[in-house]
Amino acid sequence: MSGVFEVVSEPSPDRASRVAELAELGFKWADIGEENYWIDQAVAMKKETYEELVRASEGLWRVLDRAARYIHGNHAFYELIGIPDVLWTMLDELPFPEEGSISRYARFDFAIDNDGTIKLLELNADTPTGYVEASIATPWMCAQLGLESPNLAMRERIAEAWSIERPDTAACVDYGEHLEDSGTIEALVRHSGLDVKCVDCLELYVDEGVLKDGEGRSIRSMFALYPKEWMAVDEGGDALAYSIETRELSIWNGPHSILLQSKGLLAVVWGLYELGQLYNENERAIIGQYMLPAYNKAVFEGSFVSKSMFGREGGSVRLFDASGGLEIEDSEGFDTSTLFPTMYQKRAELARIGTAEGELHLLTGMFVINGKPCGMLGRGGGPITGNASHFIAIGVK
Repeated sequence: MSGVFEVVSEPSPDRASRVAELAELGFKWADIGEENYWIDQAVAMKKETYEELVRASEGLWRVLDRAARYIHGNHAFYELIGIPDVLWTMLDELPFPEEGSISRYARFDFAIDNDGTIKLLELNADTPTGYVEASIATPWMCAQLGLESPNLAMRERIAEAWSIERPDTAACVDYGEHLEDSGTIEALVRHSGLDVKCVDCLELYVDEGVLKDGEGRSIRSMFALYPKEWMAVDEGGDALAYSIETRELSIWNGPHSILLQSKGLLAVVWGLYELGQLYNENERAIIGQYMLPAYNKAVFEGSFVSKSMFGREGGSVRLFDASGGLEIEDSEGFDTSTLFPTMYQKRAELARIGTAEGELHLLTGMFVINGKPCGMLGRGGGPITGNASHFIAIGVK
């Protein structure tokens, strides 16, 4: 059992009523089929670890922001980190966001080991999910167990961000059918306080450069749980890119968030760090303490991980042992390594916790909304955190 984390509760014998209560609050996928996605327990994190996690998130946010600005407009870097060329024109020609606001809705994923060592695994700066689990279910659990929940600030941060971007539409694929994505955009809209219409991405089309929904309504500003790299793959992706390039459509997170989204940017940061370029002494200290060595080639002597630069939900992740042999690979998520380049990162250990679902590796997410770290997301699973992982609330002692 980790000294940093402590599981502080036992599951209720009446799971069904609690699942129903969470559904009323907007978390409708606590059970997925016969699987208990939500673990009816909570994890208490030491306060000093949480405070360090916030400082690490603030520092890394600045470090990655600088890296994105450094490579902006450089097509050799775009190619290196896997940015599809259909996006290059919009990235070059649209105004670059102000410092700290390339993405207004993002989530870091950290490995925190049993001793409290914090290492950044990746940043989802484009379309992070887990918002409902973090902003609704986590405070609900923490209130019952007497834990502090910093996640209560997430709603206020979303309202701030959406008041700036002011979308008229929120979209996801299979809206009304896909519970998680539909519930996510509905919660974001509700917390924004704005009058925003939710639609299905599959019903959208571009008419003479203007994006329209299934009713023919013109969309001018849209929040979408739609990964931007898929514009290079999907039918109609070119037309959507053109609509954004010509400023008929404003999309957010904005187009430049894909620079932060690419896992290849972590390798760029590490390369600049090793070369002694770009970063000042304080930033170098943050990189050295909280980032893992990362490259676009497998050059490690010890154990390492390979990932598609645009892999999601564990898809394409492979763990290699100290001798360089393949140890584990994800077989649940979609493997995007056939579509996008691969990056390689030194392996980090996740804390292990004992739960009602057995001993699990704990991945700690930290949302950064409108530039501020403001909410933790706990996920428990195997050494690779993928689609089969569980949600477990994290609070602060």
